[in-house]
Amino acid sequence: MVRITLSGTPGSGKSTIAELLHERLSLPYVYSGMIFRELAKEHNMSLADFGSYCETHDDIDRELDEKQVTILKKGNVILEGRLAGWLAVLNNITAFKIWIDAKPSIRAERIVEREGGNIKKQHEKLLNRQKSEQIRYKTYYDIDIMDTSIYDLCVDSSNKKPQEILQISLDKLKTAQKSH
Repeated sequence: MVRITLSGTPGSGKSTIAELLHERLSLPYVYSGMIFRELAKEHNMSLADFGSYCETHDDIDRELDEKQVTILKKGNVILEGRLAGWLAVLNNITAFKIWIDAKPSIRAERIVEREGGNIKKQHEKLLNRQKSEQIRYKTYYDIDIMDTSIYDLCVDSSNKKPQEILQISLDKLKTAQKSH
């Protein structure tokens, strides 16, 4: 049974690598954003309204977590999300955990490329979001989201092509599977 989690900073390339792993390994790929959308639909709210609602209702985060844990427990899955690796650890679920990061300036460029906007503003927005998430995850879960010690593989994607990161991930996964 294979369980892979992908976590990391916004704009680091998590989704790209998750898609590549999905294509190569033929495993279902689930990302927390998809679950979030499903929950918004279940609550009959738009994504924007649901996002605002979640800021004052941590029970939604807990519901999102429960759904991710259920998916991880079933196995044979690639789960992408900011807390995916931590959820595996906190729930004693064996998974190959990948963390992807990149320099903030590069992440800002990537997001502007994908979504448009201004690089300087996006850079500032990224840093504010990261700070906000660190506080939220420390408050809700008592974890430091930037603590990468729980991951089996940490990759700085700043100067690497997606195919390079895919190969590094597959090689490390293969090694990890042999040792279990």
